[in-house]
Amino acid sequence: MNYLIQDTTKEEREALVKKAFLISMSGEYHPSQEALELANDYIEGKRELEEIRKIIVEKYKKEDISS
Repeated sequence: MNYLIQDTTKEEREALVKKAFLISMSGEYHPSQEALELANDYIEGKRELEEIRKIIVEKYKKEDISS
């Protein structure tokens, strides 16, 4: 399946995000508020997954540097 916004419906994006969070939570990981907001941006068609991935990677790079 192609996960680009232009190739998915809002309902498909919502189902994908729900499934991803359920898998993550099965390992006792609970998404942060920021992760939920980014996921909502994808669901609403505001940001592609690749853009969200870059945001998350940059965030953790900055946290590693400041640690």
